[in-house]
Amino acid sequence: MARQKFNILAIGQAGRLEHEAIILATSLRLADPSFPGTLFIAEPQPGPLWPEDPRMSRQTRACLEDLGAEILPFDNQVFGAAYPNGNKIEALSALPDKPFLFLDTDTIVTGSFSKVKFDFKRPSASMKRENTWPVEELYGPTVGQTWQALYDHFGIPFPPTEDPDEPPDYWQRYLYFNAGWFFHKSPKAFGAKFLEIATTLWRDRPDPVALQTLEPWLDQVALPLVIASLGGGRPGPELAGLDGDVTCHWRVLPLMFARESDAAVDMMKRVAAQKDIRPRLQKYGAARKMLYEGAGDKVRAMFDRDDLPRKEQAIRNRIKREGLWAR
Repeated sequence: MARQKFNILAIGQAGRLEHEAIILATSLRLADPSFPGTLFIAEPQPGPLWPEDPRMSRQTRACLEDLGAEILPFDNQVFGAAYPNGNKIEALSALPDKPFLFLDTDTIVTGSFSKVKFDFKRPSASMKRENTWPVEELYGPTVGQTWQALYDHFGIPFPPTEDPDEPPDYWQRYLYFNAGWFFHKSPKAFGAKFLEIATTLWRDRPDPVALQTLEPWLDQVALPLVIASLGGGRPGPELAGLDGDVTCHWRVLPLMFARESDAAVDMMKRVAAQKDIRPRLQKYGAARKMLYEGAGDKVRAMFDRDDLPRKEQAIRNRIKREGLWAR
């Protein structure tokens, strides 16, 4: 049976993200060597929205190309250094207009994408999120009123997006995603709608969100509106491999060692052990400390994955008290 063919998009730029891009590309080659699409690493180009050159080093670009990735240059028209998360929005227009999966660069591949059954006509995104937005004000509007006002502002039907199994104004009643992965049949259509909504919120926020913080949540506020407008919604069980046994959005190395699966940690160690990759990752301070100097194993021994603290901040604080934090 023929595999689904699609492209993967991630962002690479100078600093931490270029090392994360190497981890992502290496893990894809190790975990899914017969992946039939192309891994595009989108790279913002110098321009007026970047006070410093955002491009990756020549050595990193060569390493990524050796791993089979294609470097995809793009120009920022809206965000740039003022909101680097906007790169995932603006890079979409540079992709070939074929089905795509966006992955945050701090993602590791642990299994074959053949296990995931995408319906690219119905976009969706990651549910690995917390109750981070909106923050309900004492005198309103409520969470539900805030979301309804946004849908109304952009002319998108609101009731179909609600989960009737959850009570009104409980945050999980409303579409809210982590922007760590999302997909659609057309990066052009998805990107245009994403840019339209995000730019409107960024430059001229409507009254319902006038008092809300949009940094760093802008992409996650716009994303459900984009997905709903294109006929998508919450992911079903056919997508369980994402944030499951196919991908892990690890975010920060100390947190990965503290709470992610054995499969994700084992793959991270396999990546770090590759003889052509080791010299590159040793230039990344967090990787050097966590992967090569043993701090990661110490962090992992501190926590029981079946009984983790409920709040992420408690995990962070404990790691920092032991002097094992690295970013």
